[in-house]
Amino acid sequence: MKVLVTVKEVAEAADDFEIDGLDIASEYLEYDLNEWDEYAVEAAVQLQEAGHADEVVSVTIGPERTEETVRMALAKGVDRAVRVWDDDIAAAGLLDVDAKARLLEAVVAEEEPELVLTGVQANDDGFGATGVSLAERIGFEWAAVVNDLELEGDVAKVHRELEGGVEEHTEVDLPAVLTIQTGINEPRYASLRGIRQAQSKEIAPKTLADLGLDASAVESSFSMTAMYEPETESDATIFEGDAETTAAELATVLREKGVGAE
Repeated sequence: MKVLVTVKEVAEAADDFEIDGLDIASEYLEYDLNEWDEYAVEAAVQLQEAGHADEVVSVTIGPERTEETVRMALAKGVDRAVRVWDDDIAAAGLLDVDAKARLLEAVVAEEEPELVLTGVQANDDGFGATGVSLAERIGFEWAAVVNDLELEGDVAKVHRELEGGVEEHTEVDLPAVLTIQTGINEPRYASLRGIRQAQSKEIAPKTLADLGLDASAVESSFSMTAMYEPETESDATIFEGDAETTAAELATVLREKGVGAE
């Protein structure tokens, strides 16, 4: 069985940064593998170690710089990777969920995996819909917010973390797309041996043309219109003085807010 894991490089801004047009100036950004994708990578590698998967392949959408991040997944046990990018994708700017799903759909058509794992969301745009949208496009069964996974033959037994502390136990027939929630496992650190091996593993660059697509595939309904640092607002009240004075002031405020009995 082949497992395809979608991974994304995300940027984290320094505590103090400057905005350059519609982006944060690059010198204030550090790039890393999306947190949720790390759990998806670990789940895929564990499936391979357990004998369920013959090959684990990662796919990412991003410029050449992202190869450094993708090699983190390779160092943790992923066999090879695919990186999708060209000038038309770069010119499209912010890709919406549909555009990402179209690109990933083309990669799925080439790779023909039986199982696709994605992080449940990305910690930059926070869309949280790419995995499910991909499943819809490729006609796979799916389960979202998966925090436990077992494979039995062609069936994935999963636990899903729902709102309100509710957890659902369900079964999903393969082929399937599962979006992975944090807590499903403990992502491993890349070993020195793994880091060395990752340098020789394949990261295959793919353009839209390579995938049988054109620029219309990355047309997006989103556009960036502004970038600003939100103002910090606080209505905290600090009471100063001895305990008796501050307790009386606090009681007055609570009464005014309608808290407690008269």
